[in-house]
Amino acid sequence: MKLSLIICTYMRPQSLQQLLQSVQVQTVFPDEILIIDGSVNQETEQMIAQKKVANLRYFLVPESFRGLTKQRNFGLEQVASTSDIVAFLDDDTELSPTYFEALIDTFAADATISGVGGVAVNENGWSLTVPDTKYDANRYFQFEGFVYKEGQRNVVRNYLGLHSNVGPGKMPEYSHGKTCGFPLTGRIYEVDLLVGMSFAFRKKVFDSLRFSTYFEGYGLYEDADFSIRALQFGKNVINTKVQLNHYHHPSGRPNSYKYGKMVVRNGWYVWRTKNANPDISATFKWHAITLLLTLIRFANAITTTAQKEAFTEAVGRTVGWWSLWFRKPNAKSID
Repeated sequence: MKLSLIICTYMRPQSLQQLLQSVQVQTVFPDEILIIDGSVNQETEQMIAQKKVANLRYFLVPESFRGLTKQRNFGLEQVASTSDIVAFLDDDTELSPTYFEALIDTFAADATISGVGGVAVNENGWSLTVPDTKYDANRYFQFEGFVYKEGQRNVVRNYLGLHSNVGPGKMPEYSHGKTCGFPLTGRIYEVDLLVGMSFAFRKKVFDSLRFSTYFEGYGLYEDADFSIRALQFGKNVINTKVQLNHYHHPSGRPNSYKYGKMVVRNGWYVWRTKNANPDISATFKWHAITLLLTLIRFANAITTTAQKEAFTEAVGRTVGWWSLWFRKPNAKSID
């Protein structure tokens, strides 16, 4: 199967260089690598010229194509017609040597799979359960002989009965699903949502779909939106053998206020993409969880060292929630 890799980047030449180094030692090499650069200087272009990576094509896009979703859609226009799989990676990731081999094997093994995601090993918080140990279900989530310690926000949700009623990677009727991922079992799990740091789809999906223009700029939750719409072509899965590290480089991210507002408004948009006509119970739970998480961020302004960031984000979330009552997100999606 022929594989095209698209990496969208913005002002991160060092992170991109680290990623490309991990691509060069893969057991299976991509048939083409498309670098879609939105940078406002030539540092990334100069690094690419020095690296001389095989099968690589570099594009420095103008301002009109800058932003994650726009750059992804630009990259899709450059993909070879003979490609079978189109993979996306964040520019601040680093791959295990068998990443592409495991990715292609997943698609080859099951024709009903249309999307595949990987697992960030450095962020994996699962551990084996300890025999004869009783775990508080409100504080720990158990799955296939592994246990995950819940964060503060999920502990509070669990005590209030606002926890997700479906497994990891699945979206409940009221959204706000589990974000714990999966333990490193070597198994494949069917999901609704794939994460943009590491996902790939059969090219036929992109023959019909593009990333929504609603998610311009930073593009928070654009991956969830696309994953949901791609389900019409087959199932999405996470393969825990498709492994990488994700470093969350801080550059290029919006300020805390804007981020908080995006969390709520983009979250609402993705929820309604999956559940266009929620019932009263689902609607109540979505708003209750959204407000609860906002209150927790306000509390973080007292309980954490990043007080200013927490408070500013909480204000953004509050403004975002109130704005839903006056101006709901209205996207121009590319379907």
